[in-house]
Amino acid sequence: MDFSLNDEQKMMIDTVRRFIAEELKPLEDGIEEHGFLDKAKAQAVHEKAKELGLYAMNMPAELGGGGLSNLDRILCEEQFGHTTDILIRRAFGNVYEPLLHCKGEQVERWLKPAIEGTRTCAITITESGAGSDAAGIKTHAKKTDTGWVLNGSKHFISDGEWSDFFLVSAKTGEKEISMFMVDKGLPGFTVGKDQKMMGLRGTPHLELFFDNVPLEAVTLLGEEGQGFKLAMGALNVVRLAQVGARAVGKASHVCELMVDYANERKQFGQRIGDFQMVQQQLADSVIEINAARWMVYHAAWMLDQGMDAREQIAMVKVQAAETLGRVVDRAVQIFGGMGFCKELPIERYYRDARIYRIFDGTSEIHRSVIAKMVMKKGAALFDVNR
Repeated sequence: MDFSLNDEQKMMIDTVRRFIAEELKPLEDGIEEHGFLDKAKAQAVHEKAKELGLYAMNMPAELGGGGLSNLDRILCEEQFGHTTDILIRRAFGNVYEPLLHCKGEQVERWLKPAIEGTRTCAITITESGAGSDAAGIKTHAKKTDTGWVLNGSKHFISDGEWSDFFLVSAKTGEKEISMFMVDKGLPGFTVGKDQKMMGLRGTPHLELFFDNVPLEAVTLLGEEGQGFKLAMGALNVVRLAQVGARAVGKASHVCELMVDYANERKQFGQRIGDFQMVQQQLADSVIEINAARWMVYHAAWMLDQGMDAREQIAMVKVQAAETLGRVVDRAVQIFGGMGFCKELPIERYYRDARIYRIFDGTSEIHRSVIAKMVMKKGAALFDVNR
């Protein structure tokens, strides 16, 4: 495998990096201060990103998306890690892969508008009693003569405020889970409170309540009983792109700030970067970031070869998330009191990094998955050619 970048990839990365620096970075402080993204500014960055072809880059070109390979998408997602979550969603889109299972009328009602950016969706799996245990959901849908009736609730639904429809996982049998496209505003569909978070300022995390919500038959996405497979497939991509690659990008950005500060800050008549203990923290950060980066690239390459990368992605989820946590912790230490001060963004990065070890499967859950697979497969887990 060859991970050297061609000219087209370099141009793509440069375009994304410049867009983030010029259009998104200037908005970050305002979001941190006020706790929300102004709708006019959100629309402005959305339109600019669409003009540059940066919206829905993960979707097929024939449907109006960017048509990127998994590896190319990962290269972009790494750059996304240099800015904040809500700006990524507004500028580059949040179009989930399960929508590609849309057929017939569904394509015009939900898929194409999502790719065009005229409709926004969020995926809803998590419930108060079902976090890492995605199969343990209680929300259910009962078949009727005209479609379905949906009952239950969801929470921690990222981007729920901005979304006008939702991909909702619901039980349609004792153990059977299906997925539905549920429009906001339907009778019995109530949007609850925004659950404020320690980090990710500006990204709403809503509660959703379904009380006998009537659904048309056409709202069923894919086949009945296919919902858990669709949800896990979506999470697999999210873990690699929105967690793995973005964690690497965010850690790289923080490391750049650490290096600059270590070169500028002086104590006892010399740069703090000349002290061996600071050097060790910088060296460990660079080593760990590069290790995580190559793990991310390798998993993306496997997907592009049509290989099963679930186990590799589980390893990426743990390694990238925990690398980010260690890097930002070192950054706070190197910046000292200023790292703990809101005047600089380091404390924000520290808060934002903590959730990476929790969402889309905790580190503990993924370690359990990896351990069980290595007990089953042995050395084959480490050798993709076996």
